[in-house]
Amino acid sequence: MKVLLLSIILSTVLLCSCTHTHDDSKVTVPEVSTPEVVFHTTHEPKKTNAPFSDIVQVGDLYFLSGQIGMDHSTRVLVEGGIEAETRQTLENIKAVLAQHDLEMSDVVKAMVVLDDIKDFAAFNAIYTTYFPQKPARTTFAAEALAVGAKIEIEVVAVRQ
Repeated sequence: MKVLLLSIILSTVLLCSCTHTHDDSKVTVPEVSTPEVVFHTTHEPKKTNAPFSDIVQVGDLYFLSGQIGMDHSTRVLVEGGIEAETRQTLENIKAVLAQHDLEMSDVVKAMVVLDDIKDFAAFNAIYTTYFPQKPARTTFAAEALAVGAKIEIEVVAVRQ
């Protein structure tokens, strides 16, 4: 899906930046380079064998894998329900971003998955304190998140 979106954006840029000569049959298309894709290694030693990257960089865009309310030092979900898990999840996102000299204010898109949609208000009250810039967001509920988590959040950030 992300590759398709990138292709659409690049195609649009190409179409919009075409220059015509006096003869309409000739079109000059500027050369556009494809951004490099970097699959970064994790900053967590206990996750070095995970089958995914914590963060993938495409040019100035950073796509973070979903984070849950797991304490990175113990690899155990924090106790305290949706509020505690939401805080830990957001702190985990902050930690991954920091490894790449990015901040929460660089986040432009979030996808939130709740185990129970009834937790929406409690999650949202904490979420808004981390993202005052109001990134675009999708939120939905799904049954049975990994390791019994109550929340998972993935984000896209842009280096500004």
